[in-house]
Amino acid sequence: MMPLSAEELTGRAHSHVREFVTPGGKRFFAHPQAGSAFLSLCEEASRAGILLEPVAAFRDFAAQARIWTDKWNGRRPLYDADGGVREHAALSEAERVDAILEWSALPGASRHHWGSEFDVIDAAALPENYRLRLMPDEYTAGGVFQHLGEWLPQHISSRGFFRPYDEERGGLHPEPWHLSFAPVAVPALAQLSEALLAETLAESDLPGAALAQARLADIYERQVLRVAQPGSHFA
Repeated sequence: MMPLSAEELTGRAHSHVREFVTPGGKRFFAHPQAGSAFLSLCEEASRAGILLEPVAAFRDFAAQARIWTDKWNGRRPLYDADGGVREHAALSEAERVDAILEWSALPGASRHHWGSEFDVIDAAALPENYRLRLMPDEYTAGGVFQHLGEWLPQHISSRGFFRPYDEERGGLHPEPWHLSFAPVAVPALAQLSEALLAETLAESDLPGAALAQARLADIYERQVLRVAQPGSHFA
């Protein structure tokens, strides 16, 4: 596999992804290898009564920046470490950066830029008019996606996937819905440097960028590097 370019690593190019469609008709963009593997995983999931669909796959820098900006401006909710909603108006700009980083990656640093990542749900288990939160309690006992949460750890490795945020490591919180395709993600992580992130931020007009830039070494260490590693046979 060809290494990703600097622009591809940071979501500023789309040249490494193409469009796919799930059996349920959901369209998404992904790296060709990752997308094909995901469709194979969808087929396996269907045999367990799961309609596996991505609510997020490839996400470019602009899309990640919109999420960041919406949270910065109060158009999206901010959550604390336990999933409780924080009062936007009561936060300083530095606290706002902290609150965004609780559950969202810094634009340029998101693994979703690589085309290897999928945030997944079981569309068959989704109740009518249900407001999806993508919080861990939805995937544990009593949650709407309990069956999916139990099925994923037992089956994803056979298709080359692992869960980078499988447990608390002091970076991003556990995300049982987040799948990573190892043959693409492992080399991409090795390529992504703090210097490249600094360059990407410097060229953006992201609100709060200066605050993030001042803390970039810590953000890179905690949110980029503190992830699970797949088995060596995936590398």
